[in-house]
Order: sequence, then C-alpha cells, then structure tokens
Amino acid sequence: MGNSLQEQLLKAGLVSEHRLKETRTDKRKTVKQPGGRAAAADDPARRAAAEAQAEKARKDRELNLRQQEEAQQRARENDIRQLIHAHRVVREGGDLAYNFTDGTTLKRLYVNRDQHARLVDGRLALVRQDTFYELVPTQIALRLRERDASLVLVHNQSTAKPAADDPYAEFQVPDDLMW
Repeated sequence: MGNSLQEQLLKAGLVSEHRLKETRTDKRKTVKQPGGRAAAADDPARRAAAEAQAEKARKDRELNLRQQEEAQQRARENDIRQLIHAHRVVREGGDLAYNFTDGTTLKRLYVNRDQHARLVDGRLALVRQDTFYELVPTQIALRLRERDASLVLVHNQSTAKPAADDPYAEFQVPDDLMW
C-alpha cells in the first residue's frame, strides 16, 4: 500500500526508470517556479492582494496631497496674519467713528482725526484679520489684496478725475462728512 503510482507503473514495466526521474525533476521545478502550480493556485489571491495594495497606495497619495495642501493653506494664513500684525497702525485713543461695511453688515471703528483723514484719502486701508479689523498702510493692503482680496475691506483710491462736463465738478465732498 505504501507504493506510489509511479512505483507501481515502474514495477508493471509501463515506464522506465529514466522517465520516472525526468518526471520527478519536472515536477520539482514546476512547484519551485513562480509561475508554477503553487503560484497558479494562489493567482486570484495574489491578484487581489496586489490590487488592494495599489488601492492603498493611491489612497495614501491622495491623503498626502490633501495634507500638503492644508499645510500650505495654513502657512499662507499665518503669513497674512504676520504681515498684518507687523504693519498695523495702532488705534489707541480713537474718538472719531469710521463706518464701513463688512459684507452686508455695517460696522463702526473708532479712529483719531489723522487716521480718519488718511483712510479717506487712501493712505491707509482697513483690513479684516480673523474677527478683528486693523488699519494698514496702502502698500500692505496691495500685498494683501494679491493674496486674498476679501481681506481688504476699505481701500480708497482716488484715481477718478471729474469729467469736464460734470455739473457738480466744482462742488467737492467734504472729508469730514459722517454717515
């Protein structure tokens, strides 16, 4: 009973000893090769594992890209905060109300007379920093507008000159007009 089929065929004389050795050698080579019977049996599992690994790599790349974009966004926001904080004009002792709009909301900021005059003629600009409002020089407002235009709330630029046929050209609006 312990005889294998190969040994039984050899005893019966149906195969030669040389052919039996070749068959054993071929079988051993087939099992050891990556494309052999052992690999063929695992082929769907290996394919599924390779697909799962490729999917994981794709998700990891997307996650890394998203994290890099978020880090860049935070760095831009910090640069803007530092720029505003480094160049803001101190508003201590402001007794004059300056009214402006933030979106659809009417806001009021107290400034002194010099700051009010500089805001009106465009030498200062009013910007939003998080939930606060700050006064900054015009050059800084232009740099902020390049990075995020929604931060600059008030930047008066007097580039328009009155037209020659304007009937109200001789009547100037006073700078101290309050609304």
